[in-house]
Amino acid sequence: MNGADSVTAIVSKAMARTPDPRLREVMDALVRHLHAFVREMKITEEEFERALDFLVRLGQASGPEKNEVILLSDLLGLSTLVMMLNNSQGRGETDSALLGPFWRAGSPMCRPGESISRDTKGEPLEVKGRVTGIDGTPVTGAIVDVWQASPVGLYENQDPEQPDRNLRGRFETDGDGRFHFRTVRPAGYPVPVDGPCGEMLRAQDRHPFRPAHIHFMILKEGFRTLITQVFANDDDCIAADVVFGVTPALSGHYERDGKGGWRLEYDFVMQPGTRRIPKPPLP
Repeated sequence: MNGADSVTAIVSKAMARTPDPRLREVMDALVRHLHAFVREMKITEEEFERALDFLVRLGQASGPEKNEVILLSDLLGLSTLVMMLNNSQGRGETDSALLGPFWRAGSPMCRPGESISRDTKGEPLEVKGRVTGIDGTPVTGAIVDVWQASPVGLYENQDPEQPDRNLRGRFETDGDGRFHFRTVRPAGYPVPVDGPCGEMLRAQDRHPFRPAHIHFMILKEGFRTLITQVFANDDDCIAADVVFGVTPALSGHYERDGKGGWRLEYDFVMQPGTRRIPKPPLP
């Protein structure tokens, strides 16, 4: 056995004393799969240098306006895969979707029916929903955290023209599990393409667009945190989301309200489980 054939076993043996059993298991599998990939593809030294440079630049391109590492995970379908493996039980629960790179913790608590559009022109949109458990029982006192892009496809942290925390807010469900708020209709948008992820999309001849959507994170003790998105059913990109986040059940039906605006009604079903707040990708 030559050195190239034996190095994987040597590395695994060096990590075998890892006290945490799950960390030991994960790292052993990671090394085996990475080494197998390098062998299968016969990675050259030049390709390896380019890959390492790409990873370094992911970190350098991240900042207050975007998280390039999370974006890469989304573009490779890894975020969607992890989300599906951890949240889909086929018991009637609402489909989960990506947290995405633009969630911020600590958005303002809002009154029922309050607008999260604090300084944005656009087509008015009224959103109503109801949160229940799998058995249909209303989930009262749940916190519904919402955030979205503007009518020009920018989140407030990307756009100096928007006030801080614009198009973000948190609402509490009432005794029947209902909530409602006002906003403006969001636009679809391209993911950021000014960094390494943009280089990758161009090299793969892929478009960068996401269909219009509103993000929802619903939290309540005794229930698994529901992180999802509701997409505009009439968006041209709904069948070709660049981050693979759309499922048929998450297509929301936008209807004209007869007053020059829109309305969206969408109900959510939560699984029993543990409330967990994810680590914010942005400050």
